[in-house]
Amino acid sequence: MTTGNIQLLGDTLAKAKAEDRAALIAYLPAGFPTVDGGIAAIKAAFDGGADVVEVGLPHSDPVLDGPVIQTADDIALRGGVKIADVMRTVREAHEATGKPVLVMTYWNPIDRYGIERFTEELAAAGGAGCILPDLPVQESAVWREHADKRGLATVFVVAPSSKDARLATITAAGSGFVYAASRMGVTGTRASVGEQAADLVRRTRATSELPVCVGLGVSNAAQAKEVAGFADGVIVGSAFVQRILDADGDEAAGLAAVRELAGELAEGVRRVS
Repeated sequence: MTTGNIQLLGDTLAKAKAEDRAALIAYLPAGFPTVDGGIAAIKAAFDGGADVVEVGLPHSDPVLDGPVIQTADDIALRGGVKIADVMRTVREAHEATGKPVLVMTYWNPIDRYGIERFTEELAAAGGAGCILPDLPVQESAVWREHADKRGLATVFVVAPSSKDARLATITAAGSGFVYAASRMGVTGTRASVGEQAADLVRRTRATSELPVCVGLGVSNAAQAKEVAGFADGVIVGSAFVQRILDADGDEAAGLAAVRELAGELAEGVRRVS
């Protein structure tokens, strides 16, 4: 039976910690601006210094995502992106780099596709696991059983509103790492990431040995440095997507911009004071 790369994910996060820095986790949607273009963008993010990449499975109603990622999802969906393209994106990005690649997806597409089929294909593609922002922990047992069997991480999202008892329930069920949303609301760049995130990381760590990685709002090296001061990983999505949108169809310029941003952020997460 093919198994996925949860071990590689764990080793990658542990290596960053051993180097006294936070891991840099980049997010890019599959099929954006095209399937091939999306694969190239992920490779560029890894080339620039990302440790891990989350591949977004485009969704018509992405409740957690702000306008930038919604725009990218719309472009991907209009281009006809399918789950098979997401799996191909994971496979080619992982094979080209040997780095851990996760899928970030809402629950509905997996439910429709079939849990067993999805986990089997993701493991076969070399995927490290899934981030599932809208799957309630209490409804996740069947998913987790299949994911565990296939060597895939199940990453749950915690928010500043999560009470301590709730955090303990979520972290006990999760694997790989915990995705800490820096604030309430949707993804997007922010002027400041702030105190809420540091408090959430502290409270989450009190319940679990899992690495805690912070996303929602980190867009530049200064913010990456700030978050790296208290988190195990820094997750950046909208800023990468925006660079591709700003390139306005010039693929080479978009890839160069992604690589450059990854390099700046990788510097940021290494400057842990």
